Amino acid sequence: MAMVDVTVRGAGVFGLAVAYCAAVKGAKVRVVDPNGPGAGASGGLAGALSPHVPENWNDKKAFQFDSLALGEDFWRQVEATGGVSPGYLRSGRLQPIADQRALDFARARTQTAQELWQGRFDWQVIEATGDWAPVSPTGYLIHDTLTARIAPRRAVAALVAAIRALGGEVTDDAPDAGKVVWATGAAGLADLSAHFGKEVGGPIKGQAALVALDAADRPQIFAGGVLIIPHEDGTTAIGSTSERDFDAPDNCDHQLDDVLARARALLPALADAPVIERWAGLRPRARSLAPMLGPWPGRPGHFIANGGFKIGIGMAPGVGLAMADLVLDDNDRIPPGFRIEANL
Repeated sequence: MAMVDVTVRGAGVFGLAVAYCAAVKGAKVRVVDPNGPGAGASGGLAGALSPHVPENWNDKKAFQFDSLALGEDFWRQVEATGGVSPGYLRSGRLQPIADQRALDFARARTQTAQELWQGRFDWQVIEATGDWAPVSPTGYLIHDTLTARIAPRRAVAALVAAIRALGGEVTDDAPDAGKVVWATGAAGLADLSAHFGKEVGGPIKGQAALVALDAADRPQIFAGGVLIIPHEDGTTAIGSTSERDFDAPDNCDHQLDDVLARARALLPALADAPVIERWAGLRPRARSLAPMLGPWPGRPGHFIANGGFKIGIGMAPGVGLAMADLVLDDNDRIPPGFRIEANL
């Protein structure tokens, strides 16, 4: 490549989404990651693209909604460009309702969701019936139609293929050229903390598993911190832990066994599904609990896209577009709560 407009350091979903969106705008891009694409949190198993509760609206929820709403078109275009499916489906989500108070809240949020979700997606209370209904103490479930699923590793592969189809490069080593975007995940947050002399975020360990259960077109399920996400390849992902204290970042232990046991109790259809893979890794959580996006303070021509934590893949379309606009056109529409300064 004779000229590079943008170098992206980090081939997780944030870095790849930024590179892809910049390439779509006509920039020559190069993604550099010594560990290869999806080596960190983006190489996990879950792939739940889920919204926060539709109330107490703020910049974070609005940005997340826009990203999730955009997801279907975004990932379809990625697949059309590179020829690799990311395993995306707007499958919806079921959540059991624990008691009468929660049932009253869930019903009240039906109208709130109509307003905040612009009438495009529903938040409904339905009866818990059928073989895919999770155990619900009230006999009722929340069903939202905004939630989607994606296969994280396939999403990474799809973005890599699309970037290359647009003339970009994904490599394990190269010097900085052009403007530089740092999307280096958990390790990058440690580097940033050292650079700024204060903690701006850190790693949170997560563990998840994949079981052999073919429920490809069923909605995902969420209850009590347990996620059950069917994928189109005949597997179902179960996750995940959220561990601040850990000894081995890539070791699976009894905490994952507990998540699996709770998932099987929640959904009887999982009772005999064999585990085919266990995964553990570090997810980057910014101090602000929101993605950390924008110009690197005091370092002209350098930018940061980090802190995806549990919602990074769902936020990727919005992050990619906003960062490409900022880096290439100086069009800054990063929400105040997402800025680097919000973590300082």
